[in-house]
Amino acid sequence: MTSDPEESVRLQGYGEMTLRTAITTLMRLPSRERTDAAIFRVRDGVRLASSEIAELASSWGLSPTAEIRSPKLVPDQHWADTVRGMVREAPLPSLMLAFMLGVLVARR
Repeated sequence: MTSDPEESVRLQGYGEMTLRTAITTLMRLPSRERTDAAIFRVRDGVRLASSEIAELASSWGLSPTAEIRSPKLVPDQHWADTVRGMVREAPLPSLMLAFMLGVLVARR
């Protein structure tokens, strides 16, 4: 078991990087993705155990990022982004009807 932060490892789905960078990246992932991710040593292809990753992260002062669960903590989405998202997913007849209603309202 090595704790050299500059050792080359491969983080599954992210590519090759140093051990410290891989563990930092892993700690920033949501907990669901963090449990599925794997770190492999480049020199021998051995997968690091999750207990070893947690131990290294705590010894280097890295902690997992907190997940935002409260809707009050999430910033409000801008109206233009909301409307743009609705238009992308709307079927064409609905868009045509919304346009015609907009024209009628604008003429009043």
